[in-house]
Amino acid sequence: MSMQLAAIDIPSPSFDYGALAPIFIVFVAALLSVVLEALLPRQSRRKAQLGVTFISLIAALVAVFLLAGTNITTAEGALAIDAPGLFLQGATLLLALLAAFVMFEQYVDPAGDAFTPRASALPGSEDEKAFGEQGWQQTEIWPLFLFSVGGMLVFVTANDLLTMFIALEVLSLPLYLMTGMARRRRLLSQEASLKYFLLGAFGSAFFLYGAALVYGFAGQLNFAAIADATAAIAGPNGLLVAGIALVAVGLLFKVGAAPFHQWVPDVYQGAPTPLTGFMAAAVKLAGFGALLRIFYVAFGSSRWDWRPAFWIIAILTMFVGVILALTQNDVKRMLAYSSIAHAGFLLIGVIATNSLGLGGSLFYLLAYGVSTVGAFAVVSLVRDPGGEATKLSSWVGLGKRSPIVAGTFALFLLAFAGIPLTSGFTAKFYLFTAGVAGGATPVVIAAVIASAISAFFYARIIVLMFFTESTTEDVSVVVPSSLTSIAIGVSIAVTVLLGVVPQPVIDLAQKASTFVR
Repeated sequence: MSMQLAAIDIPSPSFDYGALAPIFIVFVAALLSVVLEALLPRQSRRKAQLGVTFISLIAALVAVFLLAGTNITTAEGALAIDAPGLFLQGATLLLALLAAFVMFEQYVDPAGDAFTPRASALPGSEDEKAFGEQGWQQTEIWPLFLFSVGGMLVFVTANDLLTMFIALEVLSLPLYLMTGMARRRRLLSQEASLKYFLLGAFGSAFFLYGAALVYGFAGQLNFAAIADATAAIAGPNGLLVAGIALVAVGLLFKVGAAPFHQWVPDVYQGAPTPLTGFMAAAVKLAGFGALLRIFYVAFGSSRWDWRPAFWIIAILTMFVGVILALTQNDVKRMLAYSSIAHAGFLLIGVIATNSLGLGGSLFYLLAYGVSTVGAFAVVSLVRDPGGEATKLSSWVGLGKRSPIVAGTFALFLLAFAGIPLTSGFTAKFYLFTAGVAGGATPVVIAAVIASAISAFFYARIIVLMFFTESTTEDVSVVVPSSLTSIAIGVSIAVTVLLGVVPQPVIDLAQKASTFVR
């Protein structure tokens, strides 16, 4: 018996390559970086990697600006290149560029940290000899860095659950490896890397299982199709609610919201400090970008099913962050718990489910991200004989030893606290206004109380730096490298400008407050 197989006409997917240019630029650069790492001799790798990383990030940022006004879905609806996505892509690339400035001018001495500032190598010292003989730091970090940035660019524009999951893994896996690259604190760093990997795997599993349940309900992975399916039902559906809950757990883990925050302090403390700044800023931005898109677009019509739970999570996250930050005696762990509190504030933008909430979240993510990169860059400059001096006792009297560094760090702390004339005040005012307009007034009241509590531990560090006598002579402040100085300078400028003249960026964020379907 003969069988005749009918030809199946499967249309090829359509791609708008121009709209995807920022993503392609970063991923092509990442692949080129892998080739350079494999083929070039060690002595030549650093300059080549520097060129590839900086040129690709700047080129991708230019491509984002050229795409302004684009509102399309491409790749058969898998990616949405719209105003919020472009804003988040531009902010991600800016934060990655600033973080790369801090990370590049660093090197590894034979027994030292993976990110020991070059400026600490005094002429004729063993560190300087190590720099000449050993070359620059592990250059394999740069392909990982670029792949992670590329994953973030896809994550914030993903328009279906499968694409979002793949982007989540692409941005996360390199971070698990980079977290374990601190040489001086090898055991602490590798422990942090393992914790991040294991808990990250749990978060990804929750997301994937939730995506499967949502697909079982809607029969579609595309966000617009899911939204149509949820709008078509008259009441709550158990399969949909379970799927939303599990997807939310996966994304809330990524942004460090309570009770899924346990990895944050250990990972932030164990990772190399410049990388910690990148994670605290860019990963939170990417995570909230994805959270906003999926809950505004896919689950927006079922908001009454998930908003009550998000009220509880937001309030819990704020107070877990600020209360535990009060008990810390390590600067990096204090900033980690501060990051958790800020995740709670940002959840107000998700709860608001209005254009003000989306615009306020975009502005907050940019303002907080830039200040965070600058703050961790400053932390990397304070040293003792054992390496980075992150104990609060080491920061006592820093204002007298290095008033510029202490003053810069104080500015970033004031911004985190939301003091007027800093970006933090404008961001919180914008976001809290959106929360009230969206009917989340009790959450906003809780946020104001949490902000008042947070001001105490920020002020405590300022008092230690400027108004307390130092009892140790072992702590010093290294001179930042030229690129690190640029990163800190840009962070200072943005923190001040967004506090004094924020209107242009507020207008830009408000114009970018509509997702394409």
